[in-house]
Amino acid sequence: MLINKLPSPNRTPLIHSLLLLLLFGLIGAIITLSSVPPIDRDSLTHHLYIPRLYLELGGMVELPELEFSYFPMNLEMLYLLPLALGNDIIPKYIHFFFALLSAVLIHRYLVSTLNRAYALTGALFFLSLPIIVKLSITAYVDLGLLFFSAASLLLLLKWTRETEKIWWLILAGICCGLAVGTKYNGLITLLLLTLFVPVLYQRCAPQDNRSNLKACFFAIIFLAIALLAFSPWALRNTLWTGNPLYPLLGSVFGTEQTSVLGGMNFFLIRKFLYHESWWQTLLIPLRIFFEGQDDNPQYFDGQLNPFLLLLPLFAFATRAQNRQERIEKLALATFALLYIFLAFFQRDLRIRYIGPALVPLVLLSIFGLKNLMVLAGAIQRHTIRRLALSGLTLLLAAVLLLNVQYITNLFAQVQPLPYLTGAVSRDAYISRFRTEYPVFQLANQNLGREDKILCVFTGNRGYYLKIDHFFDFRNNRSFLCDIISRINNPTEAFSLLRQNGFTHLIIRNDLWQQWIKKSLPNENQLAYQAFQAKYLREITRNDEYVLYEIQPLRSNQSSLP
Repeated sequence: MLINKLPSPNRTPLIHSLLLLLLFGLIGAIITLSSVPPIDRDSLTHHLYIPRLYLELGGMVELPELEFSYFPMNLEMLYLLPLALGNDIIPKYIHFFFALLSAVLIHRYLVSTLNRAYALTGALFFLSLPIIVKLSITAYVDLGLLFFSAASLLLLLKWTRETEKIWWLILAGICCGLAVGTKYNGLITLLLLTLFVPVLYQRCAPQDNRSNLKACFFAIIFLAIALLAFSPWALRNTLWTGNPLYPLLGSVFGTEQTSVLGGMNFFLIRKFLYHESWWQTLLIPLRIFFEGQDDNPQYFDGQLNPFLLLLPLFAFATRAQNRQERIEKLALATFALLYIFLAFFQRDLRIRYIGPALVPLVLLSIFGLKNLMVLAGAIQRHTIRRLALSGLTLLLAAVLLLNVQYITNLFAQVQPLPYLTGAVSRDAYISRFRTEYPVFQLANQNLGREDKILCVFTGNRGYYLKIDHFFDFRNNRSFLCDIISRINNPTEAFSLLRQNGFTHLIIRNDLWQQWIKKSLPNENQLAYQAFQAKYLREITRNDEYVLYEIQPLRSNQSSLP
């Protein structure tokens, strides 16, 4: 049928044209969704915010108050140029480009092992996955990690076919190091692939060349090259903190920071935060394929396609054509399973954290689809065979329709067309999704270099705030709450804030009021109310976000300008 193993020569161009049409339509839809100002949380707290600060400060400098600034930043360095030119939409295109590169890897691998129809189907399935579409319209870094991890794994498999050509191993090591230098989750890729090297060599090298010594030697080469590719970030963090992987391994290097959840294991955290039973938490590696929801940490902050779990089960349903194919399928399956297993124990699991497992799962899905086609095509009775092949065609349509439905819903959420047609301005578009933005803009327009803002419950989203500022919460402690908890009168709070250079406050009032009611005794709550009445002049507000000036209020002074 649609992608039968041996399609009719007269139908093959039509199949390829249809798949290419769908693929280019998908790419156009993603580019359209990307062509709006950044409003995603991590873009505004980290991936665009830190490069913007580097541009303002004239170079890469230590920012100890921002933990994200110690993370490796291969992709953020690519975002510097468009940001320097005043464009913060191009970084989204750069991020999407790594999804396209990953689709190219899938296409090339499947063309060499199956045929072009399966290769195009694999690329289409991958690019239309909900989590891939969602990441492709953000200025994050997860697609870079995914690409470099997939490239490293597939280069290792290519090396297993030609073990005498060591440059494939060297390129795999470079890509693995770039994965670690993109995001610390790449350390899982580094661990797994370093262990894969000797195993794959012993399985695939000619019998007369195999030896444990050679296998270990090649593993050391791979590891050394990967660490060399990552070393600029390790060196930077060593110079700044003494810990090359800061803030990881804090207990080893004496840089560990305390956290409210610090002593809990993964199961206790899920129980504490989401009231899950142990068996619900244990089933998360399966649940992520069915229960994912965007912007909901309890349900892994992303969506996958259930067939990404079901189709790979059929990848081993027929006998492999040769030993090499069997080894490569096993390597893909083992990498995906181990990566998901190791990512499972992260303290706050997100679906994007298992990104490097997606390319192997897509490849196995296409192998599974091919095997189902082969099994259906082997049915002797003509009518049943046609029904089986038609059913598989409908199955493929259902797989893709789930992804199309997600993309359709995403258009309704992102609403790119009013912005692209000029019906909605940039400021109005951002304000629709980030209600603190109008308050930030007024501060940018009216405050000066001598001013400094304490931001309370603003989500640490500092990209759009150009005035000197400090985020209130660090390690689940509030600087402002600590001040209020130890003062005897409002004047002390005013003095302490001014001593720290603060001239203004931006507060999300609803969350702040909830916090102080839970965190402070009544007398301290009354002290804050007295401080607010005497020293905080409201300048502007939008929804619950309020900009205050910290200054003594005269008796005849209104609370509004």
